[in-house]
Order: sequence, then structure tokens, then C-alpha cells
Amino acid sequence: MKGKQASGRGKKRGDGSPRRPRGRLQGMTMTVTAAVQPMWIAIANQITDIDLTALQGTWSVAQYLALTAHTNRLIEYTDGVIEVLPMPTEKHQAISLVLLLSFLAFVRPRGGVAFYAPLRLEIRPGKFREPDLLLLLRSDDPRRQNDYWRGADLVAEIVSADNPARDLEEKPRDYAEAGIPEYWIVNPLDETITVLTLAGDAYAPYGVFRRGVAARSRLLDGFAVRVDEVFDA
Repeated sequence: MKGKQASGRGKKRGDGSPRRPRGRLQGMTMTVTAAVQPMWIAIANQITDIDLTALQGTWSVAQYLALTAHTNRLIEYTDGVIEVLPMPTEKHQAISLVLLLSFLAFVRPRGGVAFYAPLRLEIRPGKFREPDLLLLLRSDDPRRQNDYWRGADLVAEIVSADNPARDLEEKPRDYAEAGIPEYWIVNPLDETITVLTLAGDAYAPYGVFRRGVAARSRLLDGFAVRVDEVFDA
């Protein structure tokens, strides 16, 4: 599903069929500080526009799940409000791939499982995030569900330049609220990997790892990945 500009609506192609409008779905913040174009979706071979701004605060969980089931865009949800995240860059995806392969190589032989976005994670009823990476120590963990995960043992986020506070400040609170034991913050802006571990209802630093060393996990005893390998991906 892609966002479309209204200027192209109603035009026809050479074969007489309607031409879908061109454009893109613009991102929005949780407080909707920027104007958002209507989002165009195909329903029963018809083009329908949805004004996301007007719907903010009124989205139901069922509507959010239906929306995200028909797009590969990363969309997060909090109590009726949705946030459309930026499309990942190639560098972002390269870092994600290195981490995913490293986590998989470690947890899969031990009965665990790791995945990458898009895959919805329920923080609590009425709140969903889309971690860049998420992991369970047991592949048969009942929290692992096909539509969305009901929890995780470890999540990782690659800091986005558009809004670093999202990954550095907001998501630590969210993942702590969800009771996730370990949170990795992978920051290309200063080339650090910060590993946080849950202590009560908040995270405490376990380590800040820079080039020349390996980032280590408290949860995954014996796991390590070279920081240089991550950021040189």
C-alpha cells in the first residue's frame, strides 16, 4: 500500500483504466505536528482515501491490525494514535542483517528464534511497536503468535536520524513497560551499541560498546558481536 497525491485522482491511462495517483505516505509524529496527506488504499478494485490526521485518536486495535496487514510500512500504535515510521535506508538494513544473522546463529541451536521488522510487538493492550529485531529464547514460547508477538526476551533498535529520541528515550520506557529483559540500542550516529537490562520496572546500563570491542549480552551468556562488523556492514 502506498500513499497517493490527490492531484492524480480520476486520470485515465491509455487503455481507459483509472490511473492511480502518484505520491507517498508522509510520516507523522505521535502528536501529529506535520500535515499528512490522505492515504490511498485499494478496496474491491476501487481507490479509497483515508485522512490519517482526522482519524488520529480514534483508531481501534482491529483497524490498526487490518491497516498494517496490508502494507510493508512500519506503523506503530498507541491508544488510538498511529505513527508511520521512515522507510529504512540501505545502511539501516545492512546493520540489521548483520545483527539478525549473529543472533540467529547463537539462539537457533539453543532452541530460540529471532526475527526482524516488520513484525508487530504488543507492549500492552492498546500499544504496539515495530522493533528492528526481536528475539525469544524458546521458539515454542506462547507469546510467539502469527499475527503479532505478545512479548519478547530481547529487542534491538537501530537509531533513526529523523528522531533519535524515539529509540533513545521513548522506546526504553515502552520496552521496560512490556517487561522485556534486554534492549539493544544500535546507534549509527555515534557508532555505539548500548545494552540495557531490566532492573525492576526500568532499564539499567549493562554496557556501552564502541569500535575495537565486541558488544556482549547479559541475557545471552556467551553471545558477542564485533562493533566494527556491525557498523562496517
